[in-house]
Amino acid sequence: MRRSQLALVAIAATTLALSGCDTGPIAAAGGLSNGTSLPDLTGQSVEVIGEWSSNEQQAFEAVLKKFADLTHARVTYVSGGNNINVLVNSRLSGGQPPDVALIPMIGVAAQYARKGQVKPLTGDVAAAVRNNFTEAWQQLGTFDGKLYGFFFKVANKSTVWYRTDPFGQAGVEPPKTWEEFVNVSRTLSDSGTTAVAIPAADGWPCTDWFENIYLRVAGVDKYNQLTAHQIPWTDPTVVRSLRLFAEYLRQPNFVERGATQLSFTQSVADVFGAAPKAAMLYEGDFVAGEIQKSGKVQVGTGAKFFPFPSIDGSAPSVVTGGDIALMYKDSPASKALMTYLATAQAAGIWAAKGGFLTANKNVDTSLYPDDTTRELADAVLRSTQVAFDQSDQTPQAFGGQAAADEWKILTDFVGNPSDPARTAAKLEAAAQKDYGSS
Repeated sequence: MRRSQLALVAIAATTLALSGCDTGPIAAAGGLSNGTSLPDLTGQSVEVIGEWSSNEQQAFEAVLKKFADLTHARVTYVSGGNNINVLVNSRLSGGQPPDVALIPMIGVAAQYARKGQVKPLTGDVAAAVRNNFTEAWQQLGTFDGKLYGFFFKVANKSTVWYRTDPFGQAGVEPPKTWEEFVNVSRTLSDSGTTAVAIPAADGWPCTDWFENIYLRVAGVDKYNQLTAHQIPWTDPTVVRSLRLFAEYLRQPNFVERGATQLSFTQSVADVFGAAPKAAMLYEGDFVAGEIQKSGKVQVGTGAKFFPFPSIDGSAPSVVTGGDIALMYKDSPASKALMTYLATAQAAGIWAAKGGFLTANKNVDTSLYPDDTTRELADAVLRSTQVAFDQSDQTPQAFGGQAAADEWKILTDFVGNPSDPARTAAKLEAAAQKDYGSS
């Protein structure tokens, strides 16, 4: 889900400090694995900026508290809220960068790297990343051939949520392939249940639908090329992806009526509320929280999910979002904190508290508080094709904000999927305009 671009910067700082007289490195006996060791940082300070506030801030501060315990460093956390990038940029402009920041937009992270504002990861930090993250996830933190960051907290935006009772009544099982997805939708429709709710009124769910289809049709390399507009939106892979989506949208009773007026919040109610109108809702892992708020069905029993279906035998794939850890100062304290955040122990602290997914392959999944979260995390870890949310990487006028051209064009397409090739041409015309002005 997009975060507000209009919210004021909320700044809250918390300092976690412990004093100690121990000297020398704190080794694996201090709670870290894979031979990772941390130095004694008594008398040294490290500042971290993140977007998290409220309960998320408390969970992350517990992670930082363990680092303070292990190293005796003085750790300060600053919450930048929804406009964290504004805060970090202002600090950079003023010559006072943080030691470490966790940035929710990979395109912004790449800009910092290319401007030389963040440090490449080498030595123990790079070793910790290699030990704990698969190659696919390492690539997301690599810019121009150098490793600059890793994703501490991630989102799984490749999940289709469904209400179990209409599935049971129709006698269908969660599909694994696009063909099975179409067949399940048809069986649901024939049984009198609308297959899926698509909240097209908000715009961004339409881009997420396209991104998941496109990743499976074209693969991660083409996906990244399209994101950077290195290939046109009229490329045959784009047209084919739109055509597949259009064929689905045109089927009778596959999509709840009035999709272009349906909001995300209402779509959750229309599938999981007291008077359900559809059986399925595609969106990210955050849907679970919205279902729980409704209080009508229980996640894990009345509401479950399956991974977005494979197309043409595509490998396990995830469109993700998340917060990438970047190092702005080349200091012992910065390196130690980055090394620590890359470990399974650091991620495991938040995992046990809930509301968190990690791509760290060494985290014990039993730490997650429920089976649904474990399944979501497993889908992230099994994916060999991992791509960051495409529209969040494009110029804002094209795909990064409400009323952006891609949002509008794809919303119109959901309402009238009659001409995929013409829609691709509209997207290309918008990209030529918007990328040129970015």
